[in-house]
Order: sequence, then C-alpha cells, then structure tokens
Amino acid sequence: MRPRELQLVIAFESTASALTFESAAANSGLSGRLIPVPTTITAGCGLAWREPPANRTQAEQLLRTLSIQDATLYELVI
Repeated sequence: MRPRELQLVIAFESTASALTFESAAANSGLSGRLIPVPTTITAGCGLAWREPPANRTQAEQLLRTLSIQDATLYELVI
C-alpha cells in the first residue's frame, strides 16, 4: 500500500473536462493521473486528477488555458 501524503486533487463535474485535462496534462509537464474521486469530496462525474501540490500553479494555468471552469481544487492527504 502506498503511504498517505498531501496531494492536490482536482475534481471535475463532467467526464469531458476530466478527459480533456488528462490529454493535455502530459504535454504540459504534469505528472499526475486520473483517479476516482476520494470519498471526502464530491464531483459530478466521479473522476479527479491527483498531482503533487508543488504543481498547483501549473495545474491552475492548464485549467485556464483549456477553459475548464467546472473543476474544484483541493489539497487532501490521500
């Protein structure tokens, strides 16, 4: 089992937004991945992006570039 640590979690309201973010993330240098939404939060589509918190600014910039407005950012220990 992987140790629990602080992570940036981006929860999406639509599957389309989650998949758009996933396809653009690799090209922007983000190292995270799609995960099921943690039970401590809710999101419309059930998908979230997990990323190290140090990359928050880069992730926020990508959300703006892609015009994804239905995402909510959290910092959680998961």
